[in-house]
Amino acid sequence: MKHLRPRSLKKRLRPRLLAVYALALALIWLARPTPWSLLIGCVPVLVGEWLRIWATGHLHKTDELTVTGAYAYLRHPLYAGTLLIATGFAIIAASAPALFMYGLLLLGYFGYYMPYKDRIEGARLESRYGDAYRRYAAAVPRLVPRLHPYRPLVDGPEERATWRKLRFADNHELGTAVGVGLGLLVMVGRYLLL
Repeated sequence: MKHLRPRSLKKRLRPRLLAVYALALALIWLARPTPWSLLIGCVPVLVGEWLRIWATGHLHKTDELTVTGAYAYLRHPLYAGTLLIATGFAIIAASAPALFMYGLLLLGYFGYYMPYKDRIEGARLESRYGDAYRRYAAAVPRLVPRLHPYRPLVDGPEERATWRKLRFADNHELGTAVGVGLGLLVMVGRYLLL
């Protein structure tokens, strides 16, 4: 089992993630949550984290092409979940500076990060899985889910189509879930202190 290894800690402390953490602290500082913003904003936060948990319990990373669970509906459920979480926190923050930061985040995300990651990951998956990935990419949208799950031409063993706690742990989503939960608690605390 590969639970929280030093490599995963190094991954969480990369310079670009440190910038994300700094933005999160600025968002907290600028936040002016209200009871309504907390209530409304919690919905996309919780849906986004649920989507990430569902996806990571199916994700096989380098072992095989993952087309089950959330991946049967959209190609980038982790990114979609992260966008929902960010949207929820922007709603919870309920301040003009926080919404401005959120707008900048969206510009950077859709203007650079998403196209770059989609190109790099798509090329890697296409070189590794060939036609299977090309069929999948043609049938499954990036961020907006399909109405019906994608079915590959050849089904794998039933075990692959089942959410697994071990995969969830190996994909290190627990740290993200804890961080999201702490973020919600901090926002509630921020409301109580205002």
